[in-house]
This record gives sequence, structure tokens and C-alpha cells, in this order.
Amino acid sequence: MGHQIGKRHRPRRGSLQYWPRKRAKRPYSRVKTYPDADATSVLGFAGYKVGMTHILAVDNRKNSITKGEEISMPVTVIEAPNLKVMGVRYYKNTTDGLKAITQKLSPSLSKELQRKITLPSSKETKQKEAKELSPESVHEVALIVHTQPKLAGVSKKKPEIFEIPVAGKDTLQKIQFADSILGNEIKVSDVFKPGEQIDIVSVTKGKGFQGSVKRFGVKLLSHKREKGRRKIGSHGAWHPAKIVFQTPMPGQMGYHARTEFNKWLVKIGENPEEINVKGGFLNYGLVKSNFILLKGSVAGPRKRLIRFRKAVRPSGKIPPQPPEVVYVSKASKQGA
Repeated sequence: MGHQIGKRHRPRRGSLQYWPRKRAKRPYSRVKTYPDADATSVLGFAGYKVGMTHILAVDNRKNSITKGEEISMPVTVIEAPNLKVMGVRYYKNTTDGLKAITQKLSPSLSKELQRKITLPSSKETKQKEAKELSPESVHEVALIVHTQPKLAGVSKKKPEIFEIPVAGKDTLQKIQFADSILGNEIKVSDVFKPGEQIDIVSVTKGKGFQGSVKRFGVKLLSHKREKGRRKIGSHGAWHPAKIVFQTPMPGQMGYHARTEFNKWLVKIGENPEEINVKGGFLNYGLVKSNFILLKGSVAGPRKRLIRFRKAVRPSGKIPPQPPEVVYVSKASKQGA
């Protein structure tokens, strides 16, 4: 699997950049890293992948040869209904990392949460809220939010629950900000603005158990080989008698947690009629609530929850202003 000896040069088959190639634990990923920010604000959001279409926009990239001209741009549509803040969780720094001190739940929780968790009684909620916190003992504040799929075009009722941290330099301001929106809803326009770069964290399409040829792209063996063609030529040396992890073996392909950096947020819309195609999007239907348009593709199948955050390492090549959208294709995608 290493480089060939001689004049011919062939790199190894398959990338080791993503390892291990194992299944994700759940259909929506856990975001492990968030950027730092001085202003007190929410750092992330989530939405359901709808599909793709194309737009005509005025190119505003500084060094582009088509600057000022109308260009066709592929975009991914993500429906982003409001998230509801069901609780606040407080953390402190320890020698073992961040540890949760306590949490505060909203007094009025949605009934849809019964499909996901066992709702606490009013007595349990009051007991947890009775504990007072001092800003000195709190280092990080996170919002416990849940989605509202009933407001979107997906045919599901069970919400997803996850955390989104609150950014800011002053801990007291973060605590006050989290308390002020407890029990309320967050819009995608409250977190992001058009033209901003965001990171996408999602789970890719699952392809199941696949062989070496499809999984790693190894070369087919000779048709004269007795033991088959869609295999690797050698599993390794006889001694030491073991198979190293770099060997391209069959296994799970797809359904992996992946992160895409610096996706360009082209548009944030509140009127679904601006983008709904004739007959609805393939395998999704009609968009019913707020949506965003991202340049390019996004990992994962339709209807899957896509989480996104503010860019950790934004690129200087992407302009901070969104392009002027001239036209959005509403042609039917049924034949695509």
C-alpha cells in the first residue's frame, strides 16, 4: 500500500484523513468546538436539509474574472424553523475540563418533548431552580434548545435536543442573557446575517457495509486471478503476523460525522414562496418556515438535521457582503 519502487509513482489508495471510519452515534452531530466572541450572543443554530437549486447572482468576489456580472450559483436550501430554549446549563472549569454545575429548565415545556424525554414535574423544576449561582463559580453558559419539526416540511413530530453555548467575555452578562431568553424562541436571523461564513456539522449519507474497491478506490486485480478481482492484493507481511490499520479493508461506508468549513451564507429568507419549486422539493415537499441558502453542497440526505455554527477559521477570500440575488430557480426537480 506504500509507494511503488521504481520510476512510477503511485500514492496509497484511500485517504487516512478521516479515521476511524465508523458510524455516527446519532443522525445529528455534536459540535465540539465553537469560536470565541466578545459580544454576548448565541453561537449556533440548526435546520433541516431540503435539497439543492440554483440562483443567478451578481458576482461580488474581489479577484473574480466575472466580478460585476451575473453568474449561476448552486445553492443548498436548509429550512430553519425557530429553536425553542427549554433550559440553561451552567459549567465550571476543573482539572478534568468543563463540568456541569446545575441547570435551569423553563416552567412551560412543550408537549412535543414527551416524545423524546420524560418531562420533570413542577416540584422537580422548582428544586433545581432553588439553587442560586454566583458568577464567580460559573465559567461557561449553554442553552438547551429543541427543534420544532412541526413548523417545517418534514413529516416528523419528535424534536431533537442539543446545546448551544453563549459567547461573551463577562460571565454575568451571559447568565442574564440566557435567563432573558429562557422559554422563548430563537430565529436564525438573530444568530447569523447574510454574507457570513458558517461551518456545517452533519452526518453524511449512509451506504452500509462496502468492499475495498468502493470504500477506498483500490485497483481491480487481474481477471486471471483465481480468488477474485474486487479485493486487495495483500493484507501485509507474514511477520509480524498482524494487519496494520492502514490496510484498506471492507467495512462501514457513509453515515459519518463530518464538518465543512466556511460555507457562504447567501440568503436568509422568511417567505418560503421565494424558493418553493413546482411540486415541492424532491423527497422533501414544500418549505413552510424560515430558510437559508448556502453556496455549494452540504453533506447528508434530505430531511436530516444540519447543525451550523459561526466560522472557526473564516477565509479571507470570501467577501463579507452577500451577493445580489437576481433569480431563484423554481423549476421542478423531479427529473433531476
